Amino acid sequence: MTAVLAIGLMSGTSLDGIDAALIETDGRDHVRPLAFHGAAYADADRALLAEAARLALTMPRPGAEPVIARAEARLTALHAVAVDALLAQAGRSADEIAVIGFHGQTIAHRPDRGWTWQIGDGARLAEATGIAVVNDLRSADVAAGGQGAPLLPVYHRALCASLPRPIAVLNLGGVGNVTWIGEGDELIAFDTGPANGLIDDWVAQANGARFDAGGALAAQGRVDATILDAMLDNPWFDLPPPKSLDRGDFDLGPVRGLAAADGAATLTRFTAETVALALRLLPEPARRLIVAGGGRHNPTLMAMLADACGLPAEPIEAIGWNGDATEAEGFAYMAVRTLAGLPISFPGTTGAPHPLSGGVLRRPRERAA
Repeated sequence: MTAVLAIGLMSGTSLDGIDAALIETDGRDHVRPLAFHGAAYADADRALLAEAARLALTMPRPGAEPVIARAEARLTALHAVAVDALLAQAGRSADEIAVIGFHGQTIAHRPDRGWTWQIGDGARLAEATGIAVVNDLRSADVAAGGQGAPLLPVYHRALCASLPRPIAVLNLGGVGNVTWIGEGDELIAFDTGPANGLIDDWVAQANGARFDAGGALAAQGRVDATILDAMLDNPWFDLPPPKSLDRGDFDLGPVRGLAAADGAATLTRFTAETVALALRLLPEPARRLIVAGGGRHNPTLMAMLADACGLPAEPIEAIGWNGDATEAEGFAYMAVRTLAGLPISFPGTTGAPHPLSGGVLRRPRERAA
């Protein structure tokens, strides 16, 4: 497949907002980032999405629910606005774009029950933008017995093509995941733990902030070693990969009663230690640990990572990439792979029985031919 222009859209479990990226790619070795646009959610939209996720976790499987339907419609409309803003920023028109990779919003992830749920109406987004959309990127993998996550490893491999192997790429969003790329291009990937999720929840309850800006609150606190050890004494961390988590699989119960700074410090160290445990499951030590996602902006977390892992934690900018855009770029890349019939998940990344393509292609009616 020749290189085309593609847009990727990502809304993570931290509910910060929408990341929109424009890249040129052939879905294989060629990747050229062109533009990035970030749009923060308004408080009302963030609350609506959080309520949708809360409701989804009470349901035995995806189904009709008025609040979730309203959240999906709002989410889709906001993503259409983000596409328009990105195109204007890049000086491009919709006719120049081959496809949009639309991740949607994960409101529940239950591969152990045979399902995962990302809201976002791909057909409506295609109509709103006039561009073909690939969405529902995880369901085929889960239906085949995979974890449906993480999906970014195939993009991480493209980004790291020229770097010495083995190398590890850590993504720190609401949930953390690591990609290990071996000397022969082997891929192993899995979720590591709650990453920013618990820290964000703690800070929101402690002082009403959305996140621990600069890791300042954690830097003032002391790690409670007894609580930390108890949190790490969880059999999930010993499970071999592939494995994945839902944003709600861990909670703040163990740290309740701590002072605000001590709770932040303990949860930040917990995230660092879960990554260290994850690295021990890899077949060979990584030469470098490259960090993407919002967590790389937290210097307290990055310092704790380096200490726990015995390896410098390098922001992805160290290899010339924009860490804010990486996930969105990855979904653009995967959408192009879907158009080309190439796999986006693999036995070593999701536990799929064999390499699988994924996603559902939606074309706007005026371009359906």
